Amino acid sequence: MLKTFLDPRFDIRRWFPPRYWVFAACLLLAALAVHAAVSYSPRWYWAAVPFVLLSALGLWDLLGSANTVSRNYPVLARMRYLLESIGPQIRQYFIEADTDPRPFSREQRDLVYQRSTDTLDLRPFGTLHDVYGESYEWINHSAFPSRIDAHDFRVEVGAGRALPYSASVFNISAMSFGAISPNAIRALNAGARRGNFYHDTGEGSISSYHREHGGDLVWEIGSGYFGCRNDDGSFSEERFQANARGDQVRMIELKLSQGAKPGHGGVLPGAKVNAEIAAARGVPVGRDVVSPARHGAFSTPVELLQFVERLRGLSGGKPTGFKLAIGHPWEWFGIAKAMHETGLLPDFIVVDGAEGGTGAAPMEFVNRVGTPMREALMLVHTTLVGLGLRDRVRVAAAGKIISAFDLARILAMGADWCNAARGYMFALGCIQAQKCHTDRCPSGVATQDPRRWRSLDVADKATRVHRYHQATLRELRDLLAAAGLEHPCQLGPEHILRRVTPTEIRSLATTYRFLDPGELLAHVPEHAVFQDFWAVARADSFDAPLQVRSLRSSKLR
Repeated sequence: MLKTFLDPRFDIRRWFPPRYWVFAACLLLAALAVHAAVSYSPRWYWAAVPFVLLSALGLWDLLGSANTVSRNYPVLARMRYLLESIGPQIRQYFIEADTDPRPFSREQRDLVYQRSTDTLDLRPFGTLHDVYGESYEWINHSAFPSRIDAHDFRVEVGAGRALPYSASVFNISAMSFGAISPNAIRALNAGARRGNFYHDTGEGSISSYHREHGGDLVWEIGSGYFGCRNDDGSFSEERFQANARGDQVRMIELKLSQGAKPGHGGVLPGAKVNAEIAAARGVPVGRDVVSPARHGAFSTPVELLQFVERLRGLSGGKPTGFKLAIGHPWEWFGIAKAMHETGLLPDFIVVDGAEGGTGAAPMEFVNRVGTPMREALMLVHTTLVGLGLRDRVRVAAAGKIISAFDLARILAMGADWCNAARGYMFALGCIQAQKCHTDRCPSGVATQDPRRWRSLDVADKATRVHRYHQATLRELRDLLAAAGLEHPCQLGPEHILRRVTPTEIRSLATTYRFLDPGELLAHVPEHAVFQDFWAVARADSFDAPLQVRSLRSSKLR
């Protein structure tokens, strides 16, 4: 045996593979520490403890684990899993560039942190962005900038209704109590009250935490009808009125779909349904809560508009609209045709982009379902213009909006105002740990664990929310002034430029196909999606048109 070991051709890796060396080292060090404790001093037992534990873990991996990698690499595989678990944090803190935008860049996060804490947000030494790279965008300035004194830009919603609302151009998007913590709700609403902008409740309805500080609320009603449901899950007029007629609720928003997971329902496990969530949603404590993928109160475009009209009447005349992520174009066209044919109009439409949001969803839905916000907004805006309805229906947009330029771009593309969720989460202290769905949010924002959310200082975070809103609107004011404008409503697609190739620049006005007012009433425009689906869309049905059904049937054998 000794001769074998001394042979220069001997390769220890054949007899004892390197994958066991870490485990063997743990066994050896444990044995040496125990020997030292017995022979010299009991204090060596403290040194033996970690190696004994690692040795026991290695034995479990080798003999008892069902994981093949762990059995082949005892102890060592555990190190791999540890590094893998903190991979997102390592990339975020040490590897990603300041401008890497997935999901939000360090530059974007720092912008919110600095503005929300009222610290210097200036940038020296030039831009980090490649101004000659494809998709680079900017706003053109004027040789004669304007002077704008105020930055509190407002949009009237529901003009002519009994209770119209003057909305800020930058508001808090839908985040439900349950998805985010009690103290996060408190801070957001307190910040909204200070800044005179609205706070969307999300479909989890209005909790006691939404009511504490009295900030303006937009009550979002989803397919589960939380806060306005009967025991069987159907819509309840009485419960709706009880909430909708409160002074704090300023508008009603019916959610058809959301950008994070359009076309997907959800289940809130009974273990998470505590007394507070149950009271807000109108469901039993400890029982699974189902959000269906589709509504039960209507099934056609016309019925949708009739339901919106019904909600408006029950609320006492408050502005009422709906939110949707654009999917099949014929379904949106069916809604638009129903508006034209019946004269029943929502006061506003919120377009949610497929960029996702705070809601956790399966990877396929996050990455591959739904239309991105810009294209979705363009379709909604141009359709309403083509029908001559745009001046009677307000349009809002939500989807990865952080800076004043983000606001300016989306307003130029047709929105009247913008909503943001994740931007305001950063203002609350979110560090983009992406643990929202685990109930282990390190910043106390997206968790129901009181040991975590109680650390979120409501007064301080409310101030940060307010500062972020105000600083962003001040920067929007300065952008408008630089462009020679006086109000966001004057922004148009001609103001935003985009590099489409290294040598070609286009304004958004020439990048997208816009319709003339009333154009759809005269003819079908030379626009691919309108050419394919406008004529066959129906106000009385969401069903696919015959041409689509024929394609489907061609695969059936």
